[in-house]
Amino acid sequence: MATAGLIGCSPKFPALPGEFDEETLNLRGEVLSTSMFEEIVGSSDAICGVTAQVLRVAPCDATVLITGEGGTGKELIARAIHKMSRRSRSVFTRMNCAVTPPSLIAAELFGYEKGAFTGANQRHAGRFEVANQGTMFLDEIGEMPSETQVALLRVLQEREFERVGGTQSIPVDIRVIAATNCDLPTAIRSGKFRLDLFYRLNVFPIHVPPLRERPEDILLLAKYFIERYAAKAGKRFEA
Repeated sequence: MATAGLIGCSPKFPALPGEFDEETLNLRGEVLSTSMFEEIVGSSDAICGVTAQVLRVAPCDATVLITGEGGTGKELIARAIHKMSRRSRSVFTRMNCAVTPPSLIAAELFGYEKGAFTGANQRHAGRFEVANQGTMFLDEIGEMPSETQVALLRVLQEREFERVGGTQSIPVDIRVIAATNCDLPTAIRSGKFRLDLFYRLNVFPIHVPPLRERPEDILLLAKYFIERYAAKAGKRFEA
């Protein structure tokens, strides 16, 4: 599993007006460093900045766009946001748009009605419907087909959708967190990604830096993996 973030990091977090003051956030950060971020390893300024952003955005239910190279831990950041949000007791579900066949993405997300296409022998609830009141993590959002982008935009704007082959609008209360390693502005200029969808997703952007930009975290990562796999093997190694 990729790792990207926090051990031994207790940054100062700006206050959230009407929600948390600075002292509350700092205390919360100390607690979360051992409970919420156990798989996010690092103490560099770069990664502490990421965890500070997580602490700020998690309670407010805003849509989040996480960018970064493959393997930097974008899904870990998404899970941390969910775990610290008011939706933490509800479902966290994910879909990778790069590995799901483009022709099936809409049916997977929104479900389908009986007879909507060959093989649709009964009504099927999609992931948005199943994850109602929870969090939907859309990985590699830059690979989403244009027609599905339109349907996703409706979810973000109107908080409703229709099953494939259906005509009934289904209301949904869900938080969307998207991630990509693509250059979305370039995709927008080439016509592969919608500008209006980008603005709806990019409400709170978080960029996860690669390890080469935080070399001071390498020793912490090595120690983490030694301890983790030693415990699995029932062995003891000196880190």
